[in-house]
Amino acid sequence: MKDASSVRLELFSVFEALEFVQVVADRIGEMAGFDEDGMHWVGVSVRECVVNAIKHGNGEDPRKRVVVEFGFTPRIGPNEMYVRVLDEGEGFDPVEIADPLAPENILKSSGRGIFFMRSFMDDVSMRRAPQGGMEVHLVKKLPGHADSVLAETPDSAS
Repeated sequence: MKDASSVRLELFSVFEALEFVQVVADRIGEMAGFDEDGMHWVGVSVRECVVNAIKHGNGEDPRKRVVVEFGFTPRIGPNEMYVRVLDEGEGFDPVEIADPLAPENILKSSGRGIFFMRSFMDDVSMRRAPQGGMEVHLVKKLPGHADSVLAETPDSAS
């Protein structure tokens, strides 16, 4: 991939939109060169992020929007794929998210989506957006680039 640009989706806060987001995430992951496993884990991360934006951010209010932007950096000769998800909710403090692996939280379902995002992506950042809402930025190094979780390791070569 020599030259890349971005794709921006603006969606109503309805769970029916998830299938479309998944199709776009899969296609962009394929274009980025991820193998089937890599596309799956990126897709899980994107799906969890959009579910959080619809459910927790926008409170399932179909009048509110979720923006999902896929892109590559740098634009010429990219080495990373990014996904930016923005909702119109109140926002939250990422520091206050309970650790889903802590003994007292092991049977609770909350906090797992962010845990998955952090596990499957190379970088995850969250902030309150200046225009309101929450902005989550996911980054995944492209296959074959140093420090990529999906890059081939000596143990995985066969």
